[in-house]
Amino acid sequence: MDWLSDNLWAGWLGVAVLFGVLELVSLDLFLIMLAGGAVVGAVTALAGGPLPLQIVLALISSVALLGVIRPGVVRRLHSGPDLKTGADALIGKRATVLRELAYGTPGRVKIGGEEWTAEPYDEDDRIEIGAVVDVVQIKGATAYVLRVHRLGS
Repeated sequence: MDWLSDNLWAGWLGVAVLFGVLELVSLDLFLIMLAGGAVVGAVTALAGGPLPLQIVLALISSVALLGVIRPGVVRRLHSGPDLKTGADALIGKRATVLRELAYGTPGRVKIGGEEWTAEPYDEDDRIEIGAVVDVVQIKGATAYVLRVHRLGS
């Protein structure tokens, strides 16, 4: 019993490892936060803090980890990347004009290896063959594009 009271840090570390292993089964990010609290208890024990201080600091750090760190981590893990498919995936892409574009008179552009019917997004714009444009909107089978303005043009 004397060994345990002299080496409380080992008990705290054992609890932390146990919580860590159980977290691998639950994957809820709850027990790992308690393991973090147990590590704080172990560090406090190594520093020579009394048992009541070890318990209080372990509880405070566990609650802080659960309340501050866990929600952000869970939110980040549960939110995946925005997956855009179909026509939505073309918005923001660069295209090359294959047939002159004028509003009301559709032309053709090449977007990522595919030919699309296109019109200028700006009603007053006229875009010549070979110009580089950005796709800003897709309506039906028509891409609406804006001329890419390069430095010096």
